[in-house]
Amino acid sequence: MSQLVRPPVLAAASGGIDERSREIFRRIVENYLANGEPLGSRNLSRILPMTLSPASVRNVMSDLEEAGLIFAPHTSAGRMPTERGLRFFVDAMLEIGDPTGDERAAIEAQVKAASGRPLDGVLAEASTLLSGLSRGAGVVLASKANARLKHVEFVMLDPTRALVVLVGEDGQVENRIVALPPGLPASALIEATNFLNARLSGRTIAELRADLEAHRAELHGELDSLTAKLVEAGLAVSVGNEASRQLIVRGQANLLEDLNAQEDLERIRLLFADLETQKEVIELLSRAESADGVRIFIGSENKLFSLSGSSLIAAPFRDSRQQIVGVVGIIGPTRLNYARIVPMVDYTAKVVSEMMRKREG
Repeated sequence: MSQLVRPPVLAAASGGIDERSREIFRRIVENYLANGEPLGSRNLSRILPMTLSPASVRNVMSDLEEAGLIFAPHTSAGRMPTERGLRFFVDAMLEIGDPTGDERAAIEAQVKAASGRPLDGVLAEASTLLSGLSRGAGVVLASKANARLKHVEFVMLDPTRALVVLVGEDGQVENRIVALPPGLPASALIEATNFLNARLSGRTIAELRADLEAHRAELHGELDSLTAKLVEAGLAVSVGNEASRQLIVRGQANLLEDLNAQEDLERIRLLFADLETQKEVIELLSRAESADGVRIFIGSENKLFSLSGSSLIAAPFRDSRQQIVGVVGIIGPTRLNYARIVPMVDYTAKVVSEMMRKREG
């Protein structure tokens, strides 16, 4: 069964809802997730497993509304869940199983088919896959600092700048420009290149940096101060900044389907604007990297989706050393089918992790 990271439930809500209220609340949420429409007391009374008059249902709905879990959109007699209500439902009531056999087979087949491609191609395929299965936008975030290196080279562009060429074991090439220390001779670039390549042995950039930090005396003992500065600059520029994070988004067009009203179109327009702001998307996905399972972010709980009213379901994936090296997920409207998508995202993260272990094995 998929592991969902559930923060503490809303204490006031969870402590004040009896079984009858929970059932009415559940039906309102499930109706919203299914069709995005409010549900009225008369229709509710017909589908409840217990016998309640529409007037009794309205009384319960009034209590749920006072608790901040549901609201009446416009002048409708029906009710829909608030973002607070969705959070309570996800944390306290959502029942999650496993992907269907067909979904598991599709995920495994698509990731396996891309396994011979460079890592960014595999991740793009995973993003496209999630998008197709969920009808949302598939997203993948990976740290370039976690790619295992095969070769590093410094190439002088002019007396003040050099190009750092990083070649990964999977064939990916990353280029970064660094400023050269004043007075650095051209021979220092060759010396820095040789120094790093002698210490690569399949390490990631982050591991190489950590090793040099631990052996700083050795670095400055073997190289003159200017060359040592170049080595440190060449590694520092490739980690710890926005450029060191690779963001892949696929399937935005899916979000244009099933729009019920003009406000839906405006919400999607705002979401597209959110997705263009890559820095904030990266920051949000990075929060899911610290989790040991699937995390769900709903609407204005994060500033990125405060206007578009969207949700993110994301899970981390790991390398052969069990280190978290990225996140896969789905972005869509708050009425995503959480029960179905959570296990799909979780399973995709596990399949990508297994693929990475085999590539590095």
